[in-house]
Amino acid sequence: MRILITGGTGFIGSRLALRARAAGHEVVPVGMTNSPAETANRQELARAGAEVVLKSVEELAASPELFRGADALVHLAAAQHEMNVPDEHFRKVNVEGTRLLLDAAKAAGVGRFVYGSTIGVYGARDGLIDETTPPSPDNIYGQTKLEAERLVLGRAGQQPVTAVRISETFGPGDRRLLKLFKGVKKGSFFLIGDGRNLHHPIYIDDLVDMLLLASTHDAAKGEVFLSAGKEAVTTDQMVEAVAAAVGKPMPKLRAPLWPFMTAATLMESTLRPLGIQPPLHRRRMDFFRKNFQLDGGKAKRVLGFEPKVSFREGAAQTARWYESAGEL
Repeated sequence: MRILITGGTGFIGSRLALRARAAGHEVVPVGMTNSPAETANRQELARAGAEVVLKSVEELAASPELFRGADALVHLAAAQHEMNVPDEHFRKVNVEGTRLLLDAAKAAGVGRFVYGSTIGVYGARDGLIDETTPPSPDNIYGQTKLEAERLVLGRAGQQPVTAVRISETFGPGDRRLLKLFKGVKKGSFFLIGDGRNLHHPIYIDDLVDMLLLASTHDAAKGEVFLSAGKEAVTTDQMVEAVAAAVGKPMPKLRAPLWPFMTAATLMESTLRPLGIQPPLHRRRMDFFRKNFQLDGGKAKRVLGFEPKVSFREGAAQTARWYESAGEL
């Protein structure tokens, strides 16, 4: 296949491009280099023979020559972590940018438009979650991703589209969990709360397999899927697996959650109105307090997708990649 990938310099986009190219597909990663990680990913792709097209979503949508002959467009680019920008920025990138790409893909006859949505559309919801769980986004990122997802699925009668609600993703190339690995290895990490809250991460290779299935399977057209990993794990289980991966004992120090939540709330209410990003905020505490599990039954029934990599196995692979990259 010829696969066009937005967000191609990001973690998921770059790994999708590398795996797809290794499998014999022609890939066209499109992205920006606004961070050292994105620059490093671009260099890694170049070494693998996949040159990144440096364009924004708007610039890509205005480049019809890049869409010609594409069997799939996997749209992963998004405004997500930007601070001190108006809500309109998120709406312009996440919603209007998606609209422009949908139009360009339709005009070029792209075989499949796969939208990388997010479990952020569920907001702070706890418990068992599946595709029928009512969305309830609690921030502008989740709100605009849900708007864009509905825009994509609303085109189902006009063009071949699929949406994948991507969950917490980890593995080689991920730098979001690097702080956890570093903290555990240095002995500076400590647990907050009882450690029994559930996470449901997915290993990057499993997610890539799912995205490729969403790009090709006829039954995926017009559907939305959750990307559930092999298992749900507690915070304590995650930290213990990371400790084993870096050759350290499980951290023993544990603190109650409520003082940190109180401090985070106070910092948000006092610093954010001044345009200052608080060093501690409630979303940062989600790791220790959110408690949910994802139902991957639909992806299994419709796509035949079954994740293969456990968190413990994936943590070991991730630690080896961090070490080889000089990050640990």
